[in-house]
Amino acid sequence: MASKSCANIFNLVSDKLLDIPQTPRNLPRVMTLPGIINGYDGDSDSISSGCRERKIIVTNMLPLHIQRDPDTLKLTFSFDEDSLYWQLKDGFSPETEVVYVGSLKVEVDASEQEEVAQKLLEEFSCVPTFLPHDLHEKFYAGFCKQQLWPLFHYMLPICPDHADRFDRLLWQAYVSANKIFADKVMEVADPDEDYIWVHDYHLMILPTFLRKRYNRVKLGFFLHSPFPSSEIYRTLPVRDEILKGLLNCDLIGFHTFDYARHFLSCCSRMMGLDYESKRGHIGLDYFGRTVYIKILPVGIHMGRLESVLNLPITSSKVNEISQRFKGKKLIVGVDDMDIFKGISLKLLAFEYLLQMSPVLQGNLVLIQIVNPARGTGKDVDEAKRETYLIVNRINETYGSPDYEPVVLIDRPVARYEKSAYYSMADCCIVNAVRDGMNLVPYKYIVCRQHSPHIDKSSMLVVSEFVGCSPSLSGAIRVNPWDIESVAGAINSALTMKDSEKKLRHEKHYKYVSSHDVAYWARMFMQDLERASKDHYNKRCWGIGFGLGFRVVSLSPSFRKLSPNYIVSAYKKSNRRAIFLDYDGTLVPQSSIVKAPSEELISILSTLCNDPKNTVFIVSGRGRSSLSEWLAPCEGLGLAAEHGYFIRWSGSSEWESSVPATDLEWKEIAEPVMRLYTEATDGSSIEVKESGLVWHHQDADPDFGSCQAKELLVHLENVLANEPAVVKRGQHIVEVKPQGVTKGLVAEKILSRMVEKGESPDFVTCIGDDRSDEDMFESIRNTVLSASSVSSNPEIFACTVGQKPSKAKYYLDDTADVIKLLGGLANASDPKPGNAARFQVTFDTIF
Repeated sequence: MASKSCANIFNLVSDKLLDIPQTPRNLPRVMTLPGIINGYDGDSDSISSGCRERKIIVTNMLPLHIQRDPDTLKLTFSFDEDSLYWQLKDGFSPETEVVYVGSLKVEVDASEQEEVAQKLLEEFSCVPTFLPHDLHEKFYAGFCKQQLWPLFHYMLPICPDHADRFDRLLWQAYVSANKIFADKVMEVADPDEDYIWVHDYHLMILPTFLRKRYNRVKLGFFLHSPFPSSEIYRTLPVRDEILKGLLNCDLIGFHTFDYARHFLSCCSRMMGLDYESKRGHIGLDYFGRTVYIKILPVGIHMGRLESVLNLPITSSKVNEISQRFKGKKLIVGVDDMDIFKGISLKLLAFEYLLQMSPVLQGNLVLIQIVNPARGTGKDVDEAKRETYLIVNRINETYGSPDYEPVVLIDRPVARYEKSAYYSMADCCIVNAVRDGMNLVPYKYIVCRQHSPHIDKSSMLVVSEFVGCSPSLSGAIRVNPWDIESVAGAINSALTMKDSEKKLRHEKHYKYVSSHDVAYWARMFMQDLERASKDHYNKRCWGIGFGLGFRVVSLSPSFRKLSPNYIVSAYKKSNRRAIFLDYDGTLVPQSSIVKAPSEELISILSTLCNDPKNTVFIVSGRGRSSLSEWLAPCEGLGLAAEHGYFIRWSGSSEWESSVPATDLEWKEIAEPVMRLYTEATDGSSIEVKESGLVWHHQDADPDFGSCQAKELLVHLENVLANEPAVVKRGQHIVEVKPQGVTKGLVAEKILSRMVEKGESPDFVTCIGDDRSDEDMFESIRNTVLSASSVSSNPEIFACTVGQKPSKAKYYLDDTADVIKLLGGLANASDPKPGNAARFQVTFDTIF
C-alpha cells in the first residue's frame, strides 16, 4: 500500500500542471526501444558522437545566463562560468559529453518552450524542465525554502513565527516537480551507459523515480547543504520517503564527515540499517545493494579566479582600495543576507573588539559585502534590519569624518571587485551559524596568493559550524555565538607574527590549489563508477509502492526456494538431514512469545517420525528452554548454545563438547559485561551454561553500537590467553568456548550419519543470522568432500530474508519457513487434511 505522503501523487501527475512538452530527441545513443537509436539518420558524425562517454548532471537550475533581446524579444543564452555545475566538467576527460537537466531562471511562455528546448539541447546540451509557475512556487519557494532549507539548518517550526509548519500540499508539489525532473532525465538517458549525477536537497526523491524506471541506473547524489542530526531530521513527517529516495542512489556525497555521520545515524535509527567501512569506503547494505557514502568537500575553479585577478579592472580596484584605506588594517566578510550567515553576530564581535581595544579605533575597518538574499520573508527582513541597526551604531560610536569602522556594501558586487577586496584584506572572517560549505575562505586564500601588491600571507577566522572548517586546519576556528571569543580571534589574527601567517597561508594554499572543483568532480565520478560496476553481476528486481520503492539486488545464483522443487527432491530421497535454526527462523525475532506454536510442534513431530529423516534444531538458546518447548517431538535432535550441548533425541542424554573445567574464563568476562551493562541503559546479560551474551537491542542504537565495539575490544584483551572466543552479532556481543560453532555441529552430525552407513542424499539447512552462515558453509564442504556420501546429494542451504548469504536460497520470513516445512511434513505423511491445508498455503504464498 502506498504511504499517506504519496496520496494524490498520481492525480498530480495526470494534472494539467504536468502537461509539459517533450524534450527534442536529438541526442544520439538514446534508445526508445532496445537496439533502436532514436533520431539516427545514418550520419557518420552521429555515430562518432554516440561513442562518447556521457555524464548527465541534474540540478535545480541550469548553469545558464538568460537575457531577452530588446529588438527581437527572443531569449538569448550563455553559460554561467561562475556556476559550480558548469565548472565541474573540468574534472571529466575532454571526450566526455556533459548533458545538463534543470530549470531556467526565467519563466518561458508555453508557445516558446519547444523552440527554446531545441535551441538549448543543440547549442548547450541542456534539457529544461519548464515547471509551471504555480508548481515551481510551491516546490521551490514553498517546500524547499520554507521547510527543507530551515530544517537542514537546524531551524524547527516550534511556533508559527519561528518557521513554517509542514504543508502536505507543498510536499505533493515537491514530489510532482521531482517526477518532472525524472521524466526529463529518462528522455535523454541511456541507463546502460550514462552516469547520472543529481545535486542538492531540491531533488532528493528523484532517485526513486529513476531507480523504478531503470533498476540498474548508475546514479549519484551530492548534498550541498548540511544534513541535520537525527533529533532534528526525525521531526520531518516525510522523513522515510526522503531517506529511501537517497538510498536509491549508488553513491551519496557530503561535504563533511559530520553531515555523513548524521545521515548514517538517521538510517540506523529510522530504518535499522547498519554501515561498515571497507578499505576506506563507507557502505550501507540496502536490500542487497551497497549504497556508498562519500565525504568530499567541494573546491573552487582556480583558473577562473586567477583570470579575474589578472584583469586590468581588478588591478585598478586594488589600487583604489589601497589608497582609500591606506594605513589601516582591513577585515573582509562576504555573506548572503539570511539568518544563518551570522552577519549580526560578526558585527557585534567587531563592536566588542573596538570597545575593548581603543588602539584599534581609527585603524581597523570591516568591509562587509552582502550578497542579495536568495529568499524572501520576515526572517530576511529582520536580519537586514538588525544588520543596518548595528552598523549604524558602530559607525556613530567609533567613527569620525575620515573614518568609517564598518563599510557595508549591500548591492550586487562584481567578481573583480570582490577579488580586489579579498586581495587587500589582512583577515577574512566567516561567522555563519550553519552553512553547507562556504567557499569564501578558499577564494580569499587564492586572491592573497596571486595578488601582485601584497606579501603572500593570509589569516582566516572561521566558524566551526561551516563545512569548509575541517579542511582549513590553519584557520582560527570560533563559536559564532561567543561574541568575546570571536573578537579575541580577530585580534589574534591581526597581531600574529608574519612568519606564522605565511606558514598557515602556505598550508591552506597547498590544499585549496590541489583540491579544486575539478578534483572534486573527478573523485566523485571515480567512486560512482566503482560503486556501480557490479550492477550487471547481480539479479535485480523492484519491490514496494510509491516512494517506498526500492531495488533488491542479489547474486544470480541466489533465488527464492521453490516449494515444488524441494518437495520433489524430498520425495525422491532415501536419507535426509534437516538442520533448523530457532530464533528468527521458526519463531520471529520480534515475537514476545518464544515458545513454538502447536502447528510447528505438529510439523516437527511429523518430520521426526519419518524414518528417513534426521532432524536437528541448532540454536544459540540454552538447553533447558529448548528441552521444555520441544519435549513433544521425541525424535527431534537438539544442539543448544551453538552446539556446546547436543542431544540426539528426546530419550538420549545431553553431551558436552568441551569439559566444564574450560569455562573458568566466565568469571573473568562476566564482571566486564556487568560494567558495560550498568553504563548502557537498555542492555542486559544472558548467562548460558557455556558462555555469556551481552544484548543491546533495547539501548540507544548509536550508543549501544559504540559500547558493543568497546566491549568487544575489552573482552578480547582480558581473554587473550583463555580458551574462549569473542564475537559480535546483531545487537549482541557473545563469549563462548573455542571450537564451538554451528558449523562444527552440522559436520559432527553428518559424519555420524556417514559412520552409521546412512549417508544423506538430501540435506536442508535453514537459518537467519551470521552464526548460521558457518552451518551453510560447513554442510556444503562436508557433504561434497565425504567420499561415502551420495555422488549427487541435494543441498538446500536457505537463509531467511533477502540478504547477502553463503546460502543458495532464501525465504522471506518465518511464516514462509513454517509453510515450507509443512509441505515437507505433508510429503512424509500425506493425510487428506494435511494435503488440503498445505495446498492452500502454497497457493497463497508462493
